[in-house]
Amino acid sequence: MIELKKYHLWVLGCQMNKSDGERIAGVLQSCGLKPTLKEAEADLLVVVACSVRQAAIDRIYGKARQWEKRRGSGKLSTILTGCVLDLDKNKMREFFDLIIPIKDIKRLPDFLEKKANLDLAAASYLKLPPRYGSKFQAYVPILTGCNNYCSYCVVPYVRGREISRPAKEVMAECQWLLQNGYKEITLIGQNVNSYQSGRYDFPELLEEIDSLKGNFWLRFATSHPKDLSDELIEAMARGKHLTPHLHLPIQSGDKKILQAMNRHYTPGQYLKLVAKVKQRIPGLMISTDVIVGYPGETKSQFNNTAKIMRQVLFDMVYINKYSPRGGTAAAKLADNVSWREKKRREKVLNGILKRTALERNKKLINKTVRVLVDGWKQGDCFGKSDTFKTVVFSGDQKMIGKFVAVKIISAGSWGLKGELV
Repeated sequence: MIELKKYHLWVLGCQMNKSDGERIAGVLQSCGLKPTLKEAEADLLVVVACSVRQAAIDRIYGKARQWEKRRGSGKLSTILTGCVLDLDKNKMREFFDLIIPIKDIKRLPDFLEKKANLDLAAASYLKLPPRYGSKFQAYVPILTGCNNYCSYCVVPYVRGREISRPAKEVMAECQWLLQNGYKEITLIGQNVNSYQSGRYDFPELLEEIDSLKGNFWLRFATSHPKDLSDELIEAMARGKHLTPHLHLPIQSGDKKILQAMNRHYTPGQYLKLVAKVKQRIPGLMISTDVIVGYPGETKSQFNNTAKIMRQVLFDMVYINKYSPRGGTAAAKLADNVSWREKKRREKVLNGILKRTALERNKKLINKTVRVLVDGWKQGDCFGKSDTFKTVVFSGDQKMIGKFVAVKIISAGSWGLKGELV
């Protein structure tokens, strides 16, 4: 086996996968490997797969073929983990030296043939210490797995049923982050609303973390509409550190399509929920996920989604063209909406979003917002407001990782421009 000195992580998909990547990095560095941002410098390439959409898996095939020459010459080792279905494992075995479930990444030291400094064999997946990708922003997983079995999603099959992380461990990680100067903590899980650890449900966990001392923002993702309780809304409204931003996936605005997706709410219930949250938390920013071209979706049913987008005035919508994933219930249905029509529907929704987001953003002109600066380029700082809006302004690189006050002077559909107060 080749001597491994440097590793490169290639992470696809959601915030949960990014958190997985941080834990993998912690394991690899405990084994003496150093990270590199350049694939060509790495002796070890680790892919954290997202298996929700076929397009993500296709990207992995493409990259793996690019690596074959180096791998064949004995200059590269490859590992695949994350959300991987059995049928994908069978196809990918020729491209990867190891395919390992994300819950078993504690076994990486055995594969690397090195002795880790940590007792990883005794650690559970969620107990593995991460190597955070930022010095001021952190993802903190509070549960893994899912019990919902949405018809288009493979997460319950690749991650298993929901397992909540003990509240004391979540609290301990958050306290450590704050003691070390972190400014933003995002609690993550496939459905954070389902969290339950002893006497703690999700609203109680939020309130406990919100009570910690420090100058920080507290965010969370993702919420399932069927589980968004009045108690959670109250916790958000009362929170000192909780930001006025809610990501609430709707997926479709049509009742029959939602039933086919196994989502367990109706468009009417979703609209009532959004109205309730907005009334309790003025200025709330709401983002969502939408799938276009689900099997059997008619133009009339798609128009119901477009109608809801015009009603809710979402600040951001992540639009996905449906692609069948083997192993899911939806994969058994005929994928009878053409790719051309899916692209047309995506374009229509993007047009609506562009108008409504611009309308929402213009209301912030001449207002001062708090921004956590997370980047700098050619004299411009950029970061996110508490409502998760992208803000750009002229500033110094030394501002990265700090909260600053910015007066908004202009607005676009996808972001805001301001000047430092």
